[in-house]
Amino acid sequence: MATITTPRLTLSPFEPADWPFFLRLRESPEIMRYMAAIAAEKETRRLFAARLTAPHTFVIRAHDDDTPLGDIGLQISATYPEEADIGYTVIAAAQGRGIASEALQAVCEYAFIRVGVQAVNAYVLADNGGSVRVLEKAGFVRTQVLEQAYEINGVRYDDWVYRLESGAA
Repeated sequence: MATITTPRLTLSPFEPADWPFFLRLRESPEIMRYMAAIAAEKETRRLFAARLTAPHTFVIRAHDDDTPLGDIGLQISATYPEEADIGYTVIAAAQGRGIASEALQAVCEYAFIRVGVQAVNAYVLADNGGSVRVLEKAGFVRTQVLEQAYEINGVRYDDWVYRLESGAA
């Protein structure tokens, strides 16, 4: 599994020692408000176990600090292997510092150059202005609006689909 470095960040594969960070992230109402309902710990453990073996998922850290700042990963489409979906999360204390933007750009470059995908797709709730800005700054283009398509805790939200094609960034 690859490790990606940027001017400020190291994106490394998940390790078992990352479990406490992953659990805190997935139990944070502030973080999860744009992702999903907070799951039972058993379900979060299953998701973490998948992260440990997934080939294109990374923990985001600053070069000079081992403290995890977030996570980011690609899911290659089984039907269309030239495409991948991307998702990312950054802890509240690290938001607004360009961490997500830097990690997103690096993983997209990795996807296009090392993995060989031709397009990266991202899904973001319309209410998540911070993530919308990160995607648009990286060159992603909104291609679709899925009205009231995503539900979290009984509330329906519009889901926006963004896409970045190889050579477009």
